[in-house]
Amino acid sequence: MTIEISKEARQLAIASIQRYFQENMEEPIGNIGAGALLGFFLEEVGPLVYNRAVAEVQERLQQRIAEVDLEVHEDEFQYWRKFDKQKKGR
Repeated sequence: MTIEISKEARQLAIASIQRYFQENMEEPIGNIGAGALLGFFLEEVGPLVYNRAVAEVQERLQQRIAEVDLEVHEDEFQYWRKFDKQKKGR
């Protein structure tokens, strides 16, 4: 699976890589080099991050599903209890 990003996000990522190299490395990196590096990371490391994110979402959804019965639970056979409460209130 190829991880794709929008053209705008790609441009911003390339600019960020260039800035990182400018501020932290001895030599700057050009636009083409930064784009190639971004492509490498998207292909090589991107799936790792993606898979971890999917696993976290699955975990959160499973927790929510486990609690759904608490959120939407309705007690059965409540008609007469309600009726009896109204009688006692009179």
